Amino acid sequence: MALRGPVGLGPGSRKPLDEAVAAAEGHEAPALVAPGVAPEDDEEDDGRGRGLLRWDGFSAWLHCVCVVGFDLELGQAVEVIYPQHSKLTDKEKTNICYLSFPDSNSGCLGDTQFCFRFRQSSGRRVSLHCLLDQFDKDLPVYLKVGKEVIESGHKDPAYFYGYVYFRQVRDRTLKRGYFQKSLVLISKLPYIHFFHTVLKQIAPEYFEKNEPYLEAACNDVDRWPAPVPGKTLQLPIMGVVMKVDTHISVILPTVHEMDLFRCFCPVFLHSQMLWELVLLGEPLVVMAPSPSESSETVLALVNCISPLKYFSDFRPYFTIHDSEFKEYTTRTQAPPSVILGVTNPFFAKTLQHWPHIIRIGDLKPAGEIPKQVKVKKLKNLKTLDSKPGVYTSYKPYLSRDEEIIKQLQKGVQQKRPSEAQSVILRRYFLELTQSFIIPLERYVASLMPLQKSISPWKSPPQLRQFLPEEFMKTLEKTGPQLTSRIKGDWIGLYRHFLKSPNFDGWFKARRKEMTQKLEALHLEALCEEDLLLWIHKHTEVETVDLVLKLKNKLLQADRECLPVKPDTVEKLRTHIDAIILALPEDLQGILLKTGMT
Repeated sequence: MALRGPVGLGPGSRKPLDEAVAAAEGHEAPALVAPGVAPEDDEEDDGRGRGLLRWDGFSAWLHCVCVVGFDLELGQAVEVIYPQHSKLTDKEKTNICYLSFPDSNSGCLGDTQFCFRFRQSSGRRVSLHCLLDQFDKDLPVYLKVGKEVIESGHKDPAYFYGYVYFRQVRDRTLKRGYFQKSLVLISKLPYIHFFHTVLKQIAPEYFEKNEPYLEAACNDVDRWPAPVPGKTLQLPIMGVVMKVDTHISVILPTVHEMDLFRCFCPVFLHSQMLWELVLLGEPLVVMAPSPSESSETVLALVNCISPLKYFSDFRPYFTIHDSEFKEYTTRTQAPPSVILGVTNPFFAKTLQHWPHIIRIGDLKPAGEIPKQVKVKKLKNLKTLDSKPGVYTSYKPYLSRDEEIIKQLQKGVQQKRPSEAQSVILRRYFLELTQSFIIPLERYVASLMPLQKSISPWKSPPQLRQFLPEEFMKTLEKTGPQLTSRIKGDWIGLYRHFLKSPNFDGWFKARRKEMTQKLEALHLEALCEEDLLLWIHKHTEVETVDLVLKLKNKLLQADRECLPVKPDTVEKLRTHIDAIILALPEDLQGILLKTGMT
């Protein structure tokens, strides 16, 4: 399987780094931008032409929209849920209430945007909307939001993302003295930048015009085309962008489209160590002054091992009121594999037993560079006013790459734009991850049986077992030293990685992909056989059994989205029909009613 990275940065696009940097320096970010996009017709599509029911179009993008306000007697409360038929459990509502407001100590006056992620209630169906299943199928593995997450071993694997636009301004007419309200988009899609941009367009107007405006905005979303990859999407929203154009042009960005350098800026001297910690699925806490900084930093950490998918849990913003608070802060067991973003100083004490803590100050605007933090021992994190730093006793397996540090420092001195610095850092992380994962890809590919071993009259052969020691022996000649200049204990890093949730999730996804390929090759082998000749040599009972098995194969190909060519499926249908017609009429009637041909 070829590894695919962000557009323009993958191995298939070896544009010189200085060109990429120059492009970023002169690049204006689009108003809104999904991975892998090609033009679509300009016709208006309100969704009804696609056979969708009312709110089906909306459900492809959002689960619901919530308005969370502050009540003097009740505290934070969900005031509005739209569409009104949207279902949220009491537990989910409570999580949304507390996660939609900054902690009181954050002091966020004015407008603040951030995001959070929380577990769906266990009573919910785990499967995603049917449109998302189709969307997932065509994406590279690190962008998928569907079934492989479910199979990665989580007890409760389905999550919602919450995208928040919070406003806090002085208002003497209110008893509390402040207007405090959040507009929150709840979705299963991890399109951070996109939904933040949508909120930026509609939230200020909503705070002025209230519910009729919100209802109209939701009606616009319901008319949007589905988030299908490979298309440029025209998404009108309340005519807000009509001054520029009649529609908003969108290429959906993901969690992987962050301003990476801005987030790593305070700790870029230690970025390689943090890459190791994320790769290995180590428990990690980000203590930040506000939800914006915590969510941006957590998402940047998740992004840094791209194109490898981060399979553990991550919470861009986490509070003491979260329903998993006790689970994640207990001292009776080792901290779980999760990245938490927190702002409440109380966590400095509650999570003191966690092995890796990043404490950051305010993220500086683009162009301003904060003082670099130091790596400190965990025992120094005892007070609520501890200084910024990376608190850990972790010793990296790999030697620090001084070249990337010099390159970024030079960019700082030359006042290189943050976007250009992000291009350099993203390319560095991408090449580091690829150097690490390519030997694993090469070894796993060798576990695939030879195509000549596939017989149409036997079950598809099994993959060979993954043997860690056998893999380690391959590293001497085909290890990361072929593509990376970085020295260190690569073997130790691999041994640790093989015990991590990221390896478990990655290998399960690869094994499933290869097993499906074997099933597809088995189908092709069946199509190449002269099945009519076969039935003349076998009994009616054996022929009926063959027809039923072939029908099951077709159902499996459709159900599991096997990588089968369309003409193979049609050829097999033709074979089935020909076999049925060669049987007595009474059997024909029975078999034609059994399943679908």
